[in-house]
Amino acid sequence: MAKLKEVVDFLDNELGIKEVVDSSNNGLQVSGNKEIKKIAFAVDACMEVFEKAKDFDMIIVHHGISWDDSLKYLISINYSRVKFLVDNNISLYAAHLPLDKHPKHGNNAELCRIFGLKHIHGFGDYHEQIIGFAGEKEISLKEFVKEIEKKLETKCHLFEFGKKQIKKIAVVSGNGGSAIVREAVSKDFDCLVVGEAGHSSYHTAKEGNINLIAAGHYATETLGVKALMNLLKEKFDVDVKFIDAPSGF
Repeated sequence: MAKLKEVVDFLDNELGIKEVVDSSNNGLQVSGNKEIKKIAFAVDACMEVFEKAKDFDMIIVHHGISWDDSLKYLISINYSRVKFLVDNNISLYAAHLPLDKHPKHGNNAELCRIFGLKHIHGFGDYHEQIIGFAGEKEISLKEFVKEIEKKLETKCHLFEFGKKQIKKIAVVSGNGGSAIVREAVSKDFDCLVVGEAGHSSYHTAKEGNINLIAAGHYATETLGVKALMNLLKEKFDVDVKFIDAPSGF
């Protein structure tokens, strides 16, 4: 068992929650049980996850329920979500960009690790913050796609606009917008892996002669919360569980 404050303080410090500029109101978003025995982990804070975690004391997610002033009015979906958590005495903690950019436990660091990239360094400027990583691996593009699909249990959408044999690879989980593609082009990468690729990214990648792989928003963002799950299991005397609730995106 652990105290809620102990878990929150540890996560805030480990992830540098207060140091990251983000539209997500990262950290403890809903306060519930002060004694923590069971923690559930998930990508998204949604009713599907909440109902599956009804018997847990705390839920830790990548996408929380509080973004800028999104909880300004507690009506409709906002009301239902907050009411469920309060009624069941469940604490909710969110880590969005802090979990994308973390060099050890983050989504992008974990993706680079499982892809076997070498010479890893920061990549992906977002509001003057580096949120992704990049590295090197000599492999054919088609084999790399197969490897991603196997390791992430996903189906990739490949935009094949560059070299057949690749080496320089950049990785940004979740939504990889046109600005990220432009950065990858300007830095002469052979391939960019993102979760989702927006419509405007298509022509940017095509005209920049770079391969773009959209591996799934959800699939690229399960690794960070799973890394946190393993970390907290080692740090505290608590039971943990990952709740899989894929969105299809």
